[in-house]
Amino acid sequence: MGEILESSGEALLYGLVGFAVMAVAFVALDLLTPGHLARQVWKERNKGASILLAGQMLGVGLVLRAAIGASESEDGLDDGLLSTALYGLAGVVLMTLVFFVVAALTPGRRGASVMEDRDGHPHPAAWVHAAMYLGTALMVGAAVS
Repeated sequence: MGEILESSGEALLYGLVGFAVMAVAFVALDLLTPGHLARQVWKERNKGASILLAGQMLGVGLVLRAAIGASESEDGLDDGLLSTALYGLAGVVLMTLVFFVVAALTPGRRGASVMEDRDGHPHPAAWVHAAMYLGTALMVGAAVS
């Protein structure tokens, strides 16, 4: 029973670290895109913004999963939590750079086309950005493991 409680506590701590990294990723994306991201997704039901955010959160989750899996070490839980946070934040930084690169190579104001919804359909750029996030996450995850 003691081992179950210990493992549950560790899972909770890793979950809290993961949540913090996801919150940082959300704030970074909110700063990069025009308008208020939460309002765009939950109030205005912007499909492009939703696709972009979903791609980013899935990507961050993939990086965190790899980081947690690689954090098993003899150095202890503290090092595992720290390495998970650092690898997760590295993934967020790389995804942010990907956003800038794609935005620099595409016409219009940074991130504006991604947020466009026309006739209830998201701009194709939203799918491209989301796929870039997932691709970046897979690369970071591979580097971690």
